[in-house]
Amino acid sequence: MIKKALIMGAAGRDFHNFNVFFRDNPEYEVVAFTAAQISDLDTTAGIEKRTYPHELAGKRYPDGIPIHPESQLEQLIQDLNVEEVFFSYSDVSHQYLMNEGSRALASGASFTLLGPKETMIRSKKPVISVCASRTGSGKSPTSRWLVDLLKRRGLKVVVIRHPMPYGDLVKQRVQRFATLEDLDKQNCTVEEREDYEPHIERGVIVYAGVDYLDIVRRAEEEADIIVWDGGNNDYPFYWPKISICVVDPHRAGNELTYYPGEVNVRMADIAVISKVNTAPPGSVEQVRKNIQSVNPRAQIVETDMVITADDESRLLGKSVLVVEDGPTVTHGGMGYGAATIKARELEATIVDPRPYATGTIKHVYEQYPHLQKVLPAVGYSPHQMKELEDAINATPCDLVLLGTPTDLRRYLKLNKPAMRVKYELRERQRWELERAVISRIGG
Repeated sequence: MIKKALIMGAAGRDFHNFNVFFRDNPEYEVVAFTAAQISDLDTTAGIEKRTYPHELAGKRYPDGIPIHPESQLEQLIQDLNVEEVFFSYSDVSHQYLMNEGSRALASGASFTLLGPKETMIRSKKPVISVCASRTGSGKSPTSRWLVDLLKRRGLKVVVIRHPMPYGDLVKQRVQRFATLEDLDKQNCTVEEREDYEPHIERGVIVYAGVDYLDIVRRAEEEADIIVWDGGNNDYPFYWPKISICVVDPHRAGNELTYYPGEVNVRMADIAVISKVNTAPPGSVEQVRKNIQSVNPRAQIVETDMVITADDESRLLGKSVLVVEDGPTVTHGGMGYGAATIKARELEATIVDPRPYATGTIKHVYEQYPHLQKVLPAVGYSPHQMKELEDAINATPCDLVLLGTPTDLRRYLKLNKPAMRVKYELRERQRWELERAVISRIGG
């Protein structure tokens, strides 16, 4: 008997789980997706109110599959006679996860998590995965460090990035980015640019999209080795030869209380404790003990995050607006980022942008009340990018300090000087992380 299923997602893991587990599975009929917004998107670009198209859904779904707001979960279970709900997104607390499970169970449906054996694809080329315990742990700098290491050893590296398909899903089935112009051609959001741009600037090809079986087969044609650059704290879409998990001591304890970050910690071959140089006292030791308690076989490596500004002397005594990586300070739960740390280090005065936010940016502050003297760089649509630009231009300050991986000055017209802050991984013990990776490549 065919079971009616509903997939809870946020435009990423949910689509992948459908493609690899449900699309050709005669035991299930997927009657709907629900979408949990990680930010209040402009209505013309929202994840919800779309359809997963028949071109991707396959012959069993000639009309595609509707995507509804997650707020309608209980009603959908009743109206569509849903028997099983599959939770398929990431970076949520264990309590949140079971609250969502309770909603499904109380409505009469079963509540299920699909695991690696059902969702990970095997590549013909070796894969090194870089995942994290939380969004904003330092995964992207670790991925960049890893790419540089592999390139120095003469390997042709291709990066496959966790999905962020907020546009035309059919066109985004397989995306290949080799130049910055490719980002413009494919109408990438700020969030996509932040993750793709640093790799492209290193001369590395980036793949992303919707169908990750098609993506890896294309990537294999160009790569000696593939780096999975994970998103949020999701676990990989591919079986890794080496599994790296980055853990953030600024949120010590989260590595055991967030899903699926704890999964990554438990699966890791190498656990990287990041940002040790700026970590609160005692937090590194707590994180180390927590890792060892659930994964004693993992090699634990401590690293620093080196934060630099274009011209630090310009910050001295100035009033600054700090703009931080959006996902890190919103659903990642951090109240600050690299730009804030650098501004405090140089004793600049940080101004409060909240009175000058409008539209969806204002709603982000309502949705994430922990945000105070920081402007999150959210830009999921042209409309939202314009609101971000307006908020920056309306905030009185001497200088805008950009702590985002992408250079927002390329996409926004700013009416005041702006300076970038960059952050890169540095090994605390020379060669330790490098040896840990290289020994496993040949192992």
